[in-house]
Amino acid sequence: MSVPAAYVGVILIWSTTPLAIQWSAQGASFSFAVAGRMLIGLAICLALMRATRTAFPFTAAARRLYAISGLSMFVSMLLTYWGALHIPSGLISVIFGLSPLVTGVFAALWLSERTLTPVRLAGLGLALAGLWFIFGQPWPGDRHATLGILAVMTGMVVQALGLVWIKRLNLRASALAITTGSLGVAVPCFVLAWVLADAGRLPPDTTLRAGIAIVYLGVLGSVVGFTLYYFVIKHLDAGRVALITLVTPVTALLLGQTLNAEFIPIRGWAGIALIGAGLLLYEWQALRQLGGRRAAAGG
Repeated sequence: MSVPAAYVGVILIWSTTPLAIQWSAQGASFSFAVAGRMLIGLAICLALMRATRTAFPFTAAARRLYAISGLSMFVSMLLTYWGALHIPSGLISVIFGLSPLVTGVFAALWLSERTLTPVRLAGLGLALAGLWFIFGQPWPGDRHATLGILAVMTGMVVQALGLVWIKRLNLRASALAITTGSLGVAVPCFVLAWVLADAGRLPPDTTLRAGIAIVYLGVLGSVVGFTLYYFVIKHLDAGRVALITLVTPVTALLLGQTLNAEFIPIRGWAGIALIGAGLLLYEWQALRQLGGRRAAAGG
């Protein structure tokens, strides 16, 4: 596969994932939607493991990594799916766009990485100001919108913490093996949550759109998207990868407005703009290096 095709694929999948989450959770219970997605993802991963004969480490360190990754995935996705019922899908992408900032903070505190430069701290401050605008905004149409934003925020923080914890463990294994092991831990938790929330009953009125969204997320969102992302990370520098987190919130917001008639208040847009500016400032050094390489190539 070509790197540009993989790059575009990641942007398209990440841009459509929040809207697909919302559609799948609206057409069925959120617990069934996320459990169905993860079951499909696990089945595909197992099939790929068998077809490619990928090694599956099962040492004590590997089991610890699968447990940490799987449990963080469970908490993060369960909160995100519930929050998606109450806020615009584009806002989910904006909140998860903050993941590099939160990951950088955890890495600095836990891994002693010198990631928080003065410029990055300024970017973090702008992003926090944007969150203040968003949380202070009464979102129309849903009295649980503030709780929904808080749920998605917590899910994003848990995901970032899980990523840093995985990096701390530093296990050498393929991305497919890690994804499979993580899903192996997470799927029973999702099924248990579905049983507790809905007594394990299938939704009686699942729409075709919801069913397609669940399958789409299980195949593309859970397997193809991560595979393409790891491929992109392997072949491109940090500047180009950073552009993905800047582009996807914008495209997700446009998709939400166009395909889902989502309304975002003026104060909400102000908060989103501040978060975007904070992300841009946080990734500024990587983007400058990218611009320098292009200028050198042009000269």
